[in-house]
Amino acid sequence: MEKYKILYVDDEESNLRIFRDTFRRDFEIYLAISGQKALAILKQKYIDVVITDQRMPEMTGVELLKEINARFPYIPPHRLILSGYAEDKDIKEAFKKYRLFKFVSKPWNYNEFKEIIIEAIKQ
Repeated sequence: MEKYKILYVDDEESNLRIFRDTFRRDFEIYLAISGQKALAILKQKYIDVVITDQRMPEMTGVELLKEINARFPYIPPHRLILSGYAEDKDIKEAFKKYRLFKFVSKPWNYNEFKEIIIEAIKQ
């Protein structure tokens, strides 16, 4: 059975490792340490769900979603933002303009986060 392909973007390597180690049995995981690296992966691979941290240097999660929307409009709207901070106006803009499916607060719970990912795929 083919696994869904998840792209997880975070500027902290420890978060990337934790995500991969937690979900590698459930999904095919691709990791990017920056928005630019995520865009490079999206040029080469079909991805079912994009999950990005919001607060990253160089390009925020919302800015990444904006770029995805402009460059890869055919990618399904299975997009999630993770943040340790409360939703702000940029997140609200991402829901309206860049097809954000859900905002997930850090720290996340495995079972709840897995359900959200599957829900995003089924939308």
